[in-house]
Amino acid sequence: MSGQVLPCNPEEIGSLFLFEKLSPEQLARLCAAGSVERFEPGPVYGEGDAATCFYVMIEGTVVLYRRVGGDDVEVTRTSQSGVYAGAMQAYLADRVRQVYNNSMRVTEPTRFFVVPADTFSDIMQEWFPMAVHLLEGLFFGSKNTQRTVGQRERLLALGSLSAGLTHELNNPAAAAVRATSTLRERVAKMRHKLGVISAGPYPREKLANLIEIQERTAERVAKAPTLSPLEASDREDALTDWLDDHDIADGWRMAPTFVQAGLDVDWLEQVAAAVDEEVLPSAIGWLNYTVETELLMDEIEDSTTRISHLVDAAKQYSQLDRAPYRMADVHELLDSTLVMLSGKIGQRIKVVKEYDRTLPEIPAYPAELNQVWTNLIDNAVSAINSAGGDGTLTVRTELDHDRLLVEFRDTGPGVPEEIRGRIFDPFFTTKPVGEGTGLGLDISWRIVVNKHHGHLQVESVPGDTRFQVLLPLTATDDETPQEETA
Repeated sequence: MSGQVLPCNPEEIGSLFLFEKLSPEQLARLCAAGSVERFEPGPVYGEGDAATCFYVMIEGTVVLYRRVGGDDVEVTRTSQSGVYAGAMQAYLADRVRQVYNNSMRVTEPTRFFVVPADTFSDIMQEWFPMAVHLLEGLFFGSKNTQRTVGQRERLLALGSLSAGLTHELNNPAAAAVRATSTLRERVAKMRHKLGVISAGPYPREKLANLIEIQERTAERVAKAPTLSPLEASDREDALTDWLDDHDIADGWRMAPTFVQAGLDVDWLEQVAAAVDEEVLPSAIGWLNYTVETELLMDEIEDSTTRISHLVDAAKQYSQLDRAPYRMADVHELLDSTLVMLSGKIGQRIKVVKEYDRTLPEIPAYPAELNQVWTNLIDNAVSAINSAGGDGTLTVRTELDHDRLLVEFRDTGPGVPEEIRGRIFDPFFTTKPVGEGTGLGLDISWRIVVNKHHGHLQVESVPGDTRFQVLLPLTATDDETPQEETA
């Protein structure tokens, strides 16, 4: 918006610290190129608008704001004459997008010396060429440093995740290999036992009964109930007694396997009723091998399914071959990150998911949100470990007005109030030297606030720290999420 234009006095302009070294001729040129404007209380310009002017305050009070989520947060309030704002980077011309990086308003009638952005750029280039080169170097050097450091932070996180993923993959893979080797032995023994039975003087209908019992046994294994340790122990004792009473050798070895498969004394009675007494030991032994093979195949299936889930989670986490900006389900992203970090979280930390599954997909950069989740979960785990290692990590989602809330709550010692305002600053860390770069929360802030136009905040008391990410439900006007292709 424009203010009331007033006469420009070169002597007054020369009293401002930005211009106090300029010659009378330069001050006269400034007054001719710019203008003095008086603004009534209210907004002067808005964050994100095209940066058309450079403002230097002569007298009054100015307040600068930054937009965080849907709120304007006050950054600076001052009445110091000579402070400046607006098209600060006009000297870079069209090499960067020229927009206001904040919002400015005045709280009382305020006079500014206002220079159009292109005029300010020309004067900078002409009068301060060396300073312009230095500023350009600082600006682009800072951007490159941020990018390089961000990549380094992602590589560190990826290295940690890769080590954890390797460990997580190794466990089910090793279990599948062991189960496969044992299965081969059991199948060989089952073939031998079947050969012994078939070579005996058993009528065809008796053998048919055994096959039917075998089928029913396999079905029982698939539907085995989960027993408490006490229930399992009682059933194991009862099975051992029954096997001993029926002269079944090594009954104590078979009983735990039968219990794991969901078999009980009633089932053994059905087997005994279906076969002759002399066949019973061989039949029980044969069915024991049947149960063992079914349990081993279940173990192999569980292990390979676990491997498949880990690979799917790694693919979801990395977002390989997917659109960088697309509609995404935050729950899929959260789950993949939790799987990738499961090794680091460990067994002592309980993970609780409080998801609102009715929430819609949102426009997002999924790979970068996964990085935010990684940083926040890693911080929560570190906090819990610093307090002894036992605790709870709660991941919660809900609709918060017109935004989607993702909250990470930990039961660690909390963030002290005196450092709470600095934790999002670059290179600030409370971790020991060598254990943290101090960039995780800074990167998370930039991804959430700058890239997703959201909000990142922390609430903390001892035993209850909550990092809250608020994300818009719709895309901004200048961004359109890509459709996923099959």
